Amino acid sequence: MLGSRAARGGAPGHGRTQCLAVHEERHHHPQGCAICGRPWLAAEERRSASAHYVIDLIPPEPGRTGLEAIQVKHVYHAHRCGCGHWTQAEPAESGEEADWTVRLSERHLAGPMLVALVCALSLRMRLSRRRIREFLADWLGLSLSAASINQCLHEAGRAVAPVVEEQLLAEVRASALLHVDETSWKEHGKLLWLWVFTSATTTVFCIGDRSQDLLHRVLGRVLHGWLMSDGYWAYRDYDNRLRCLTHLVRKARGLEESLEASARHFGRTLREHLEAVMAAVYAAREGPPATALRAHHAQALNGLLELCLQHAQATHAKTRALARELLNDWDTFWVVLDHPELPLTNNAAERALRHWVIARRISYGTRNAQGSRAFTALASVIDTCRQRGVSPWQYIAEVLRQRRQGNPAPALPVAATV
Repeated sequence: MLGSRAARGGAPGHGRTQCLAVHEERHHHPQGCAICGRPWLAAEERRSASAHYVIDLIPPEPGRTGLEAIQVKHVYHAHRCGCGHWTQAEPAESGEEADWTVRLSERHLAGPMLVALVCALSLRMRLSRRRIREFLADWLGLSLSAASINQCLHEAGRAVAPVVEEQLLAEVRASALLHVDETSWKEHGKLLWLWVFTSATTTVFCIGDRSQDLLHRVLGRVLHGWLMSDGYWAYRDYDNRLRCLTHLVRKARGLEESLEASARHFGRTLREHLEAVMAAVYAAREGPPATALRAHHAQALNGLLELCLQHAQATHAKTRALARELLNDWDTFWVVLDHPELPLTNNAAERALRHWVIARRISYGTRNAQGSRAFTALASVIDTCRQRGVSPWQYIAEVLRQRRQGNPAPALPVAATV
């Protein structure tokens, strides 16, 4: 019995069943002998040692529309040196990096532009792996497995991660005005948070706990610019904070609909004062006011402060919560009276999150930490490119091309070149 089992063959292997025409052959030779270092001579003995195929896309150009899929055969040669040693050319690749299991190598079926298209379909168009397979098959005649598509996304995420961690994070920390917000996110069923940090020209996303430690990791402990945020207590570590006034207006209107008289009075008074402040700020942006806004609203602010102190122990839960929220962050709400050029709302952060919140509802989040890291790195690059008028797909393809060759990632341009 043991002998018969040993003689039995294994399971049949699996390979690519799709056969595409080869549009081009590219030959690669080693630079010199790996032993003695002598450069190669044309007359030396050589042989083809290995080959692999790369499917890539030719993007639209002036005078030519549409995408064209091509297959390139890469042939790697071995040379025999006069010392007798055979040295073989190998596909380039980046070394291993912590927390990444996906390789960055030229030996990959999908070329840089095809990977960029997969990123566009997944992150911008919010297609599932199965839908991406369907699109590639129907429109480009390509057959990629779900695993290959997933590998494309993780590889692209690893490729652009240094751009986010070294360039974009530094720009976010140095920004004069930064909007931040967070929303719930699932990673393999575990509740986490998707954070966004966005300025006029840079956006960075990350997934992690809703904690003070995460804020310190992203922003550092000192932030010199203005920070627009919600009422989460961890933001209080930073000076120069702003709070969104429209959030307060919505909460005040909710209290106005309460059945309790004191809640209605508090909500109405707060709403009227907030609307007066916002109107004064908008007017100040058109021209300097006759008197300083802070001085003009000082009496009303003092009255509102007394009202908040009175309702901080109210029996009505929502009234008590709103009064305490105002008291905890009192100064942050009225900074705009001294600096009317600053924003009144946190709409920039909310808009930055909206697309990805829809993606979360469709995909139910990410499956592991590497998927989360790849997702946020790509989302950061895509949104920052859009802010700067740069094509994210051309940029992602170029970063991937360079990183597969073992080179550093090129910096993300400040603005589109004309």
